[in-house]
Amino acid sequence: MAGHGHHHHQFSLCFCDLMRLLWSLVVPCVYLSLALSLLLLLVLLGLRMWLQGRRKSRRAQDGGPAVAFFHPYCNAGGGGERVLWCCLRALMNRYPNVSFVVYTGDQGVSGEQILEGARQRFNITLPRPPTFVFLRHRGLVEAACYPHFTLLGQSLGSMFLGWEALTAFVPDLYVDSMGYAFTLPIFRYLGGCKVASYVHYPTVSTDMLSVVRERNPRFNNADFISRNPVLSALKVVYYCCFALLYGLAGSCSDVVMVNSTWTLGHILALWRSPSRTSVVYPPCDVRAFLEVPLEGEDEEELEEGWEELGGELGSEEEGRAEGVDRKCHSIVSVGQFRPEKDHPLQIRAFRKLMDRKREGPGGREALRLVLIGGCRNKEDEDRVLMLRGLCQELGISDCVDFKLNVSFEELKRELANASIGLHTMWNEHFGIGVVECMAAGTIVLAHKSGGPKLDIVVPYEGRQTGFLADSEDSYAAAMETILSLSPSAKLEIKRAARESVSRFSDQEFEACFLAATEPLLNQVVR
Repeated sequence: MAGHGHHHHQFSLCFCDLMRLLWSLVVPCVYLSLALSLLLLLVLLGLRMWLQGRRKSRRAQDGGPAVAFFHPYCNAGGGGERVLWCCLRALMNRYPNVSFVVYTGDQGVSGEQILEGARQRFNITLPRPPTFVFLRHRGLVEAACYPHFTLLGQSLGSMFLGWEALTAFVPDLYVDSMGYAFTLPIFRYLGGCKVASYVHYPTVSTDMLSVVRERNPRFNNADFISRNPVLSALKVVYYCCFALLYGLAGSCSDVVMVNSTWTLGHILALWRSPSRTSVVYPPCDVRAFLEVPLEGEDEEELEEGWEELGGELGSEEEGRAEGVDRKCHSIVSVGQFRPEKDHPLQIRAFRKLMDRKREGPGGREALRLVLIGGCRNKEDEDRVLMLRGLCQELGISDCVDFKLNVSFEELKRELANASIGLHTMWNEHFGIGVVECMAAGTIVLAHKSGGPKLDIVVPYEGRQTGFLADSEDSYAAAMETILSLSPSAKLEIKRAARESVSRFSDQEFEACFLAATEPLLNQVVR
């Protein structure tokens, strides 16, 4: 007993000594933390004063304010780039005394070549050329640089790239047009700039969290993670922490524009700035698709339409113009062969449609599925091979056509021939391809989620504009319904759909964009 008491006394002494040592270190650590914090604050204030001094000297030299767009991939040819050039065109026309800058990471091209590319791809010519600031470290935002913790790596990389942009040119108004939210606090608090953002797609969303929580294997949730409850739990924690940081960064924006109602819901949940957030639909250039005459209109209008197209649509279309029923119903899907487009769902739903149809003329032999899309790399090419194998496995390879990297004229011909335009991507933020199908007069069957459900395939003036589905069975049933519609019912849906796409025109976009940014521009130009 005495020995036990002696050991207990020694343990108590050691514990007390340890606590005294730790307490003696607390005060120096607190002082050190305060000193480092003060030093950091002084450095940040010094950087802010230096950058604001550069802006004042630049403004005195140029004689006016400057607006800068952060778009590291401005020489690409996607929908995001079309938004950029439409924004610049609208602002240049409205504010002739403001100078404009584009931060780009494109190397090996000149500003003149970038503008010529925009003219050729989008038929957009700016009133005057902007100044291009070429960034050297765009690789910092490449996903390939971060095989793990990709979202965090790219976001931190964007902060360094944003710092390079800010030190190269200090604007009065900064616009992030590519979704790099972590650059916003840098320009606002260090550069002292007004900041605005146009969000195409939230970097992280509640849907992504639900996919991981439910351990659902998808293109952004690897199988080895979805099968492991511990890794899934850790990934949920990672996503939640990242979502908090993303929300804090995004809330720095003075004006927030989003491209769809679906994106609006997620950005409001994360950024929590409802009074500063509005929907500005992206501009969709559908003029070429509007040239395609609608099947079922009177013969005279159709013949005039086909003559204007120069007979490019071939003998089958001529037969249609003469009022002859087609023997083949083509179901056309347009989209890159990326995993999120969910082409396997299209193929399996088509197989179920064939099971529902009878044999013989006008039955299953009259059905064709046409998959049109681009292949960006070998992964996409391997995906096409996998899809071909799925067609063989289901016994429908003779009824499915793959058309890769087709020309625009061929795309227009396919949509003119199509009985149905098929879309199966879950939670697509907007859906420009769906808008193009509607403009071309193709009856759309889109996924019952995201932008197609909330913004595009919605009633227009009380009339139906298309169909929605979310499973193999519902897709097959909807396709069967569309094919069984009377010509007059089909024509009514096509007309309503075509009229509805006016909501997504360049003119509508520019008017909404200018209305959203006018309060900031008025502060900058005064």
